[in-house]
Amino acid sequence: MHVDLPEKRYYGIGEVAKAFGVKTSLIRFWEKEFDILQPKKNAKGNRKFTPDDIKHLQLIYHLVKERGFTLEGAKIHLKEEKKEALSTFDIIQKLERVKAELLKIKENL
Repeated sequence: MHVDLPEKRYYGIGEVAKAFGVKTSLIRFWEKEFDILQPKKNAKGNRKFTPDDIKHLQLIYHLVKERGFTLEGAKIHLKEEKKEALSTFDIIQKLERVKAELLKIKENL
């Protein structure tokens, strides 16, 4: 899943949930379930997600929503193959961006 978020240092939970098309409660739930997610919190307790948190959320979303992993299955997959899974996911994301650019070029021909 490609998420359209402007490049920033931190993202609020509302804009993250909107970008993923989910409710904020799901983002909070995933934060509790997956220790890979560690957003910073300000004095008021508001979550601030970094670009790395967004990458981790994309991977969790991909495993759970797109590939149909159970939460336990996704946790095991992330623990056992975290580095490989993130690397593979990054490659897939880059290829999807290249494909989108090539399709734009094709349309303009």
